[in-house]
Amino acid sequence: MKIAGIIILVLFYCLAPAGVLWLCRKVKWIGKIGPILMLYFIGAIIANIGIFPAGEPVNWLQKVFAGAPKVQDLLSSAMIPLAIPLMLFSFTFRKSETRDTLIAMVTGLAAVVIAVVAGYPLFSGHINDAPRVAGMYTACLTGGTVNMASVSTALGVEGQQYALLNTYDMIVSFTYLVFIMAFGIRLARKILPVKTLDYNEAAIQAELEKSGANPYKGIFEWKGFKDVLALIGVTILIVAVSAGVAFGLSKLLPGTFMMFFILTITTLGIAASFIKPVHDKKFGYETGMYFIYIFSIVVASMANVRALDFSGALWTIGFLAFVEVVSLTLQVLSAWLFKVDADTAVIASVTYINSPPFVPMIAASMKNSRVLMPGLSIGIIGYAAGNYLGVLIATLFG
Repeated sequence: MKIAGIIILVLFYCLAPAGVLWLCRKVKWIGKIGPILMLYFIGAIIANIGIFPAGEPVNWLQKVFAGAPKVQDLLSSAMIPLAIPLMLFSFTFRKSETRDTLIAMVTGLAAVVIAVVAGYPLFSGHINDAPRVAGMYTACLTGGTVNMASVSTALGVEGQQYALLNTYDMIVSFTYLVFIMAFGIRLARKILPVKTLDYNEAAIQAELEKSGANPYKGIFEWKGFKDVLALIGVTILIVAVSAGVAFGLSKLLPGTFMMFFILTITTLGIAASFIKPVHDKKFGYETGMYFIYIFSIVVASMANVRALDFSGALWTIGFLAFVEVVSLTLQVLSAWLFKVDADTAVIASVTYINSPPFVPMIAASMKNSRVLMPGLSIGIIGYAAGNYLGVLIATLFG
């Protein structure tokens, strides 16, 4: 019975993201919610309907899924180290195309870090495990969900707590996005220089369609499947080397294995992106994201509402809102000081706070296709820098 339950759980966790991705493409309102949030909903429902035992199994169903905790721990621990290199392999690191993009890129990262450092003394006394929360949110607001998940693993944050903190981020970041689209763009254009708008509707539509299309189409054709297998092979090698490096360093500094493990994986993933045969292979980013989807539903299914610690929830949300408002303010002030145009400044802030997938939508709201490539380029740097900055901030306050 226990073996059957383990097989069912593994199959469910691995296949559920595929079903959700299909629904996101077929059902418009589900697509607007997005796959990660949908997976959190599904996982949270499963966690709270009583099929997983909290202690000793009390019925036949809980006896079937008695091995759930071990499956959840194994999958949640494995997915992030596998995802990081795969998502970094296809990135192109290049010098910024324009002065404005380079300035917005640097000042945007600095704005988030300064906002976190400024807000920490005001909120930390009311937030449980404040140093690690600050580190995770720094990673998230400079990179994205993958960085938040990576830093949570590096810092040893429990899956339930990660799911709770990520939910807070979704609430606050969605509010921020609505503000930008409703008022922020127009306000920035009144304060900052405005360049001639380049509204190439076809370019924006192409990016929007790309983000809404099936990114996994062709992955099971021989060429795509072969590329994925090769990239997974390189990833396993990177994970093995990183584990060795982290093990050696943790002997010198006890208790630091996971931190050095994640940072070494990130560094080697970036290094591998410069190797042409690795960089040019397809479906690396998409495969990495699929592992993140699996991670999302696994950690959500560990989040028994009765066991979650909601104390300090308002303070945590307040801290996150403070960081986003202050970072946007600093981004605009920096742009005013260095004469960066309004749209580049705003797209940089959105890229860091909400992550690169939102760039096409904001470019469409701006009616300015010129910011598409700068926004995506800034996002690449954010993905690369997020893990380092998150661990740095957590260590600084820890």
